[in-house]
Amino acid sequence: MPKIDRTEPGAILSKAVEYHGFVYLQGVTAKDTSKDIKGQTADVLAQIDHLLETHGTDKTRLLQALIWVKNIRDRDGMNEVWTPWLPKGAAPARACVQAELANPSILVEIMVTACK
Repeated sequence: MPKIDRTEPGAILSKAVEYHGFVYLQGVTAKDTSKDIKGQTADVLAQIDHLLETHGTDKTRLLQALIWVKNIRDRDGMNEVWTPWLPKGAAPARACVQAELANPSILVEIMVTACK
């Protein structure tokens, strides 16, 4: 039976799950929620880079991204950080929607799937 590798598994989620060469990340939120949308997005993307590296892959191997923003009007600000972070010609399939997030100070949550 193929191995399932879980990063920091907890009672309700793991930070990442790797299976058959695919890496599924949790919905990542900013560690410092006092920042604006650009600051929170940069924080989230740095965490995503670290988690992907932990599993032997990187953002050039992204397949899908799901993005939730507290206020859809912040989408442009989020994209100002997201777009230059992406490798040229390697944008994943993506959805970006407005959502009521678990904590009112969270402005963005991003979940990605990558392959190795």
